[in-house]
Amino acid sequence: MREQMIEKKFTDAVKKMGGLAPKFVSPGLDGVPDRLVLFPMGRMAFVEFKAPGKKMRPLQIRRKKQLESFGFLVYCVDSVEQIGGVIDAIQSS
Repeated sequence: MREQMIEKKFTDAVKKMGGLAPKFVSPGLDGVPDRLVLFPMGRMAFVEFKAPGKKMRPLQIRRKKQLESFGFLVYCVDSVEQIGGVIDAIQSS
C-alpha cells in the first residue's frame, strides 16, 4: 500500500472520530511531520506517514525528537493497522 493511501485512510478515520488532520507545512523548517492531528479537549499530535517498511530520514528523526522535547506527541504510521491505535493514543493523551 502506498503512503498516500495510508494517509488518506488516517485522515478519514480522524474525521469520523470528530477530529481534524490538516496537512502541516512549515516553510523554512524542514523535516516536519506530514499532519497535525487535532481532537476536542485540546488533544493534538503530529503524524509522519511512510510507505510500509520505510523509515524516517535522519532529519525527520531529529525533528521528531525536538517536538517531543517540547512535550508534543509525534507518531510515524506506515500501515493501516496502526491507525486505530495511534488515534486512541492521541485521544487518551
